Amino acid sequence: MNTLEITPVPAVRPKASRLSITYWTVTLLFAALMLADGIAGLSQVEDGKKAMAMLGYPAYIMTILGAAKVLGTVALVQTRFVTLKEWAYAGFAFSFVGASASWLLSGHGPELYLFPLVALAMLFGTYALWKKYSR
Repeated sequence: MNTLEITPVPAVRPKASRLSITYWTVTLLFAALMLADGIAGLSQVEDGKKAMAMLGYPAYIMTILGAAKVLGTVALVQTRFVTLKEWAYAGFAFSFVGASASWLLSGHGPELYLFPLVALAMLFGTYALWKKYSR
């Protein structure tokens, strides 16, 4: 009598699955925030203009930073060009450090200069997850 041999399916690695879900959730949340901020910059929203005036920057800087944030968002969520993604992470890091320094050095309180550092911490989190995920 012939018996049907059943080969067990390899176990799904829950750790890898959780890592993938965590990485994409954090990255897409971050990307959505940066996309919204980039669109706001390109749209020259009034609050943004007021913030730039408080810092002494011209309003047109919003267009430059907005375009960079939209492009950086695309670079973060794409999966093909690793170097482009690295540059996007670096660009966001420079932006957040510069924003925090601008608020601090212009004499504004921690409610304004700490927010970019929180965004920087979130960026570092998604970067660390990406490095772990891409191994």
